[in-house]
Amino acid sequence: MNQFLQLFRLGNCFMGVIGLMVAAFIGAGADLLDHWRDLAVASMVVFTFIAGGNSLNDYIDREVDRIAHPSRPVPSGRMGAGTALKVSAAAFAVSILVSGLLSWEAAAVVVVAIVLILAYEFRYKRTGVMGNVIIAVLTGLLFILGGVVVGAVMNTVAIAGMAGLVTIGREITKDIEDIEGDFDRRTLPMAIGTRNAGLVAALCYLSGVALSMQPVLAGLFNDLYFGAVLAADAIFIYCAWILFKNPRAGQRYAKFGMMVALVAFILGGF
Repeated sequence: MNQFLQLFRLGNCFMGVIGLMVAAFIGAGADLLDHWRDLAVASMVVFTFIAGGNSLNDYIDREVDRIAHPSRPVPSGRMGAGTALKVSAAAFAVSILVSGLLSWEAAAVVVVAIVLILAYEFRYKRTGVMGNVIIAVLTGLLFILGGVVVGAVMNTVAIAGMAGLVTIGREITKDIEDIEGDFDRRTLPMAIGTRNAGLVAALCYLSGVALSMQPVLAGLFNDLYFGAVLAADAIFIYCAWILFKNPRAGQRYAKFGMMVALVAFILGGF
Protein backbone atom coordinates (compact mmCIF):
# COMPACT_ATOMS: atom_id res chain seq x y z
CA MET A 1 0.00 0.00 0.00
CA ASN A 2 2.94 2.37 0.47
CA GLN A 3 3.06 3.22 -3.23
CA PHE A 4 -0.59 4.28 -3.17
CA LEU A 5 -0.15 6.32 0.00
CA GLN A 6 2.83 8.05 -1.59
CA LEU A 7 0.85 8.60 -4.79
CA PHE A 8 -1.94 10.31 -2.82
CA ARG A 9 0.55 12.46 -0.83
CA LEU A 10 -1.29 11.98 2.41
CA GLY A 11 0.08 15.16 3.96
CA ASN A 12 -1.65 17.24 1.28
CA CYS A 13 -4.88 15.28 1.70
CA PHE A 14 -4.99 15.85 5.45
CA MET A 15 -4.09 19.52 5.06
CA GLY A 16 -7.05 19.87 2.71
CA VAL A 17 -9.34 18.33 5.31
CA ILE A 18 -7.96 20.70 7.95
CA GLY A 19 -8.62 23.63 5.59
CA LEU A 20 -12.20 22.42 5.17
CA MET A 21 -12.68 22.29 8.95
CA VAL A 22 -11.23 25.77 9.38
CA ALA A 23 -13.61 27.10 6.72
CA ALA A 24 -16.54 25.33 8.36
CA PHE A 25 -15.63 26.84 11.74
CA ILE A 26 -15.39 30.29 10.18
CA GLY A 27 -18.90 29.73 8.85
CA ALA A 28 -20.57 28.02 11.80
CA GLY A 29 -18.51 29.10 14.81
CA ALA A 30 -19.59 27.39 18.03
CA ASP A 31 -22.29 25.45 16.13
CA LEU A 32 -19.69 23.49 14.17
CA LEU A 33 -20.43 20.15 15.83
CA ASP A 34 -24.07 20.39 14.80
CA HIS A 35 -22.87 19.62 11.27
CA TRP A 36 -20.56 16.72 12.11
CA ARG A 37 -22.22 14.23 9.74
CA ASP A 38 -21.99 16.51 6.73
CA LEU A 39 -18.44 17.49 7.70
CA ALA A 40 -17.42 13.82 7.84
CA VAL A 41 -18.83 13.31 4.34
CA ALA A 42 -17.22 16.52 3.06
CA SER A 43 -13.87 15.44 4.53
CA MET A 44 -14.01 12.25 2.47
CA VAL A 45 -14.89 14.32 -0.59
CA VAL A 46 -11.90 16.62 -0.08
CA PHE A 47 -9.56 13.73 0.72
CA THR A 48 -10.45 11.75 -2.41
CA PHE A 49 -10.41 14.88 -4.58
CA ILE A 50 -6.85 15.74 -3.52
CA ALA A 51 -5.77 12.10 -3.86
CA GLY A 52 -7.19 12.08 -7.38
CA GLY A 53 -5.49 15.33 -8.28
CA ASN A 54 -2.10 14.16 -7.00
CA SER A 55 -2.45 10.83 -8.81
CA LEU A 56 -3.28 12.66 -12.04
CA ASN A 57 -0.31 14.97 -11.49
CA ASP A 58 2.02 11.98 -11.20
CA TYR A 59 0.60 10.57 -14.42
CA ILE A 60 0.94 13.85 -16.35
CA ASP A 61 4.43 14.66 -15.01
CA ARG A 62 5.82 11.13 -15.18
CA GLU A 63 8.66 12.07 -17.55
CA VAL A 64 9.64 15.27 -15.73
CA ASP A 65 9.52 13.41 -12.40
CA ARG A 66 12.20 10.96 -13.58
CA ILE A 67 14.57 13.86 -12.88
CA ALA A 68 12.67 16.05 -10.41
CA HIS A 69 11.07 13.36 -8.21
CA PRO A 70 12.58 9.97 -9.12
CA SER A 71 11.43 8.33 -5.87
CA ARG A 72 7.72 8.75 -6.61
CA PRO A 73 5.83 5.55 -7.51
CA VAL A 74 5.50 6.12 -11.29
CA PRO A 75 9.00 7.38 -12.21
CA SER A 76 10.60 4.81 -9.89
CA GLY A 77 8.82 2.00 -11.74
CA ARG A 78 6.94 0.74 -8.69
CA MET A 79 3.64 1.69 -10.32
CA GLY A 80 2.61 1.85 -13.96
CA ALA A 81 1.47 5.17 -15.41
CA GLY A 82 -1.82 3.57 -16.44
CA THR A 83 -2.45 2.48 -12.87
CA ALA A 84 -1.94 6.04 -11.59
CA LEU A 85 -4.43 7.32 -14.18
CA LYS A 86 -7.03 4.70 -13.20
CA VAL A 87 -6.55 5.49 -9.51
CA SER A 88 -7.06 9.18 -10.29
CA ALA A 89 -10.28 8.49 -12.19
CA ALA A 90 -11.57 6.27 -9.38
CA ALA A 91 -10.75 8.87 -6.71
CA PHE A 92 -12.52 11.63 -8.65
CA ALA A 93 -15.53 9.36 -9.17
CA VAL A 94 -15.72 8.63 -5.43
CA SER A 95 -15.43 12.34 -4.68
CA ILE A 96 -18.37 13.16 -6.96
CA LEU A 97 -20.51 10.25 -5.77
CA VAL A 98 -19.95 10.96 -2.08
CA SER A 99 -20.67 14.67 -2.60
CA GLY A 100 -24.15 13.58 -3.67
CA LEU A 101 -24.82 12.88 0.01
CA LEU A 102 -24.46 16.61 0.65
CA SER A 103 -26.52 19.46 -0.75
CA TRP A 104 -26.67 20.06 -4.49
CA GLU A 105 -24.68 23.26 -3.95
CA ALA A 106 -21.84 21.29 -2.34
CA ALA A 107 -21.93 18.71 -5.14
CA ALA A 108 -21.78 21.54 -7.70
CA VAL A 109 -18.66 22.96 -6.03
CA VAL A 110 -16.99 19.54 -6.26
CA VAL A 111 -17.90 19.08 -9.93
CA VAL A 112 -16.55 22.55 -10.77
CA ALA A 113 -13.35 21.79 -8.86
CA ILE A 114 -12.81 18.54 -10.77
CA VAL A 115 -13.40 20.25 -14.13
CA LEU A 116 -10.86 22.90 -13.16
CA ILE A 117 -8.18 20.44 -12.03
CA LEU A 118 -8.58 18.46 -15.25
CA ALA A 119 -8.30 21.64 -17.30
CA TYR A 120 -5.21 22.64 -15.34
CA GLU A 121 -3.38 19.34 -15.68
CA PHE A 122 -4.22 18.65 -19.32
CA ARG A 123 -4.09 22.17 -20.76
CA TYR A 124 -3.19 25.15 -18.60
CA LYS A 125 -0.41 23.96 -16.29
CA ARG A 126 2.35 25.38 -18.48
CA THR A 127 0.54 28.42 -19.85
CA GLY A 128 1.37 30.73 -17.00
CA VAL A 129 -1.26 33.10 -15.68
CA MET A 130 -4.28 30.94 -16.56
CA GLY A 131 -2.78 28.09 -14.57
CA ASN A 132 -2.15 30.48 -11.69
CA VAL A 133 -5.78 31.60 -11.76
CA ILE A 134 -7.06 28.01 -11.72
CA ILE A 135 -4.93 27.14 -8.69
CA ALA A 136 -6.22 30.27 -6.96
CA VAL A 137 -9.85 29.40 -7.70
CA LEU A 138 -9.34 25.85 -6.42
CA THR A 139 -7.88 27.27 -3.20
CA GLY A 140 -10.88 29.53 -2.75
CA LEU A 141 -13.35 26.74 -3.50
CA LEU A 142 -12.14 24.79 -0.48
CA PHE A 143 -13.32 27.62 1.78
CA ILE A 144 -16.55 27.98 -0.19
CA LEU A 145 -17.23 24.26 0.27
CA GLY A 146 -16.72 24.56 4.03
CA GLY A 147 -19.21 27.42 4.15
CA VAL A 148 -21.75 25.59 1.99
CA VAL A 149 -21.59 22.46 4.16
CA VAL A 150 -22.51 24.39 7.32
CA GLY A 151 -25.02 26.65 5.57
CA ALA A 152 -23.05 29.86 6.12
CA VAL A 153 -21.25 30.43 2.84
CA MET A 154 -21.41 34.24 3.13
CA ASN A 155 -19.08 34.01 6.13
CA THR A 156 -16.44 32.30 4.00
CA VAL A 157 -16.66 34.34 0.80
CA ALA A 158 -14.13 36.94 1.99
CA ILE A 159 -11.53 34.38 3.10
CA ALA A 160 -12.07 32.42 -0.13
CA GLY A 161 -11.52 35.54 -2.23
CA MET A 162 -8.59 36.67 -0.11
CA ALA A 163 -6.95 33.25 -0.35
CA GLY A 164 -7.48 33.20 -4.10
CA LEU A 165 -6.01 36.66 -4.67
CA VAL A 166 -3.01 36.01 -2.44
CA THR A 167 -2.45 32.68 -4.20
CA ILE A 168 -2.35 34.39 -7.61
CA GLY A 169 0.09 36.95 -6.24
CA ARG A 170 2.27 34.25 -4.71
CA GLU A 171 2.22 32.10 -7.87
CA ILE A 172 3.24 35.06 -10.04
CA THR A 173 5.95 35.98 -7.52
CA LYS A 174 7.25 32.42 -7.73
CA ASP A 175 7.23 32.63 -11.54
CA ILE A 176 9.33 35.80 -11.30
CA GLU A 177 11.80 33.97 -9.09
CA ASP A 178 11.92 30.92 -11.39
CA ILE A 179 11.93 32.75 -14.73
CA GLU A 180 15.32 31.40 -15.82
CA GLY A 181 14.39 27.80 -15.03
CA ASP A 182 10.89 27.77 -16.54
CA PHE A 183 12.05 26.83 -20.02
CA ASP A 184 9.02 24.58 -20.60
CA ARG A 185 6.37 27.13 -19.51
CA ARG A 186 5.03 30.45 -20.78
CA THR A 187 4.64 32.37 -17.54
CA LEU A 188 3.38 35.91 -17.04
CA PRO A 189 6.87 37.33 -16.35
CA MET A 190 8.03 35.83 -19.65
CA ALA A 191 5.09 37.40 -21.49
CA ILE A 192 5.10 40.94 -20.04
CA GLY A 193 8.40 41.21 -18.16
CA THR A 194 9.26 40.78 -14.51
CA ARG A 195 8.43 44.35 -13.46
CA ASN A 196 4.98 44.35 -15.04
CA ALA A 197 4.30 40.88 -13.65
CA GLY A 198 5.38 42.18 -10.25
CA LEU A 199 2.84 44.98 -10.53
CA VAL A 200 0.10 42.42 -11.22
CA ALA A 201 1.21 40.36 -8.21
CA ALA A 202 1.28 43.47 -6.01
CA LEU A 203 -2.23 44.40 -7.18
CA CYS A 204 -3.45 40.92 -6.19
CA TYR A 205 -1.96 41.27 -2.70
CA LEU A 206 -3.51 44.72 -2.24
CA SER A 207 -6.88 43.52 -3.55
CA GLY A 208 -6.75 40.80 -0.90
CA VAL A 209 -6.19 43.51 1.70
CA ALA A 210 -9.22 45.43 0.45
CA LEU A 211 -11.38 42.28 0.48
CA SER A 212 -10.39 41.54 4.08
CA MET A 213 -12.49 44.54 5.13
CA GLN A 214 -15.72 43.03 3.75
CA PRO A 215 -16.60 41.13 6.97
CA VAL A 216 -16.00 44.32 8.97
CA LEU A 217 -18.29 46.39 6.75
CA ALA A 218 -20.92 43.63 6.78
CA GLY A 219 -20.72 43.22 10.56
CA LEU A 220 -20.13 39.47 10.25
CA PHE A 221 -17.36 39.02 12.82
CA ASN A 222 -16.36 40.31 16.24
CA ASP A 223 -13.70 42.90 17.09
CA LEU A 224 -11.00 40.25 17.44
CA TYR A 225 -11.13 39.75 13.68
CA PHE A 226 -10.42 43.39 12.89
CA GLY A 227 -7.31 43.56 15.05
CA ALA A 228 -5.86 40.29 13.75
CA VAL A 229 -6.63 40.91 10.09
CA LEU A 230 -4.83 44.25 10.23
CA ALA A 231 -1.65 42.29 11.02
CA ALA A 232 -2.25 40.04 8.02
CA ASP A 233 -2.92 43.07 5.82
CA ALA A 234 0.35 44.67 6.91
CA ILE A 235 2.19 41.51 5.82
CA PHE A 236 0.47 41.48 2.42
CA ILE A 237 1.29 45.15 1.87
CA TYR A 238 4.91 44.33 2.69
CA CYS A 239 4.77 41.47 0.17
CA ALA A 240 3.57 43.88 -2.51
CA TRP A 241 6.66 46.01 -1.84
CA ILE A 242 9.39 43.44 -1.22
CA LEU A 243 8.60 41.18 -4.21
CA PHE A 244 10.30 43.66 -6.55
CA LYS A 245 13.56 43.37 -4.62
CA ASN A 246 13.35 39.80 -3.36
CA PRO A 247 10.69 37.52 -4.94
CA ARG A 248 11.67 34.60 -2.70
CA ALA A 249 11.02 36.67 0.42
CA GLY A 250 7.77 37.94 -1.12
CA GLN A 251 6.26 34.51 -1.55
CA ARG A 252 7.55 33.37 1.85
CA TYR A 253 5.87 36.30 3.60
CA ALA A 254 2.70 35.69 1.56
CA LYS A 255 2.41 32.20 3.06
CA PHE A 256 2.92 33.60 6.55
CA GLY A 257 0.38 36.35 5.90
CA MET A 258 -2.21 33.80 4.83
CA MET A 259 -1.67 31.89 8.09
CA VAL A 260 -2.22 35.11 10.07
CA ALA A 261 -5.35 35.82 8.01
CA LEU A 262 -6.69 32.35 8.81
CA VAL A 263 -6.17 33.02 12.51
CA ALA A 264 -8.04 36.31 12.10
CA PHE A 265 -11.02 34.61 10.48
CA ILE A 266 -11.02 31.89 13.14
CA LEU A 267 -11.01 34.49 15.90
CA GLY A 268 -13.84 36.27 14.15
CA GLY A 269 -15.91 33.10 14.23
CA PHE A 270 -15.97 32.89 18.03
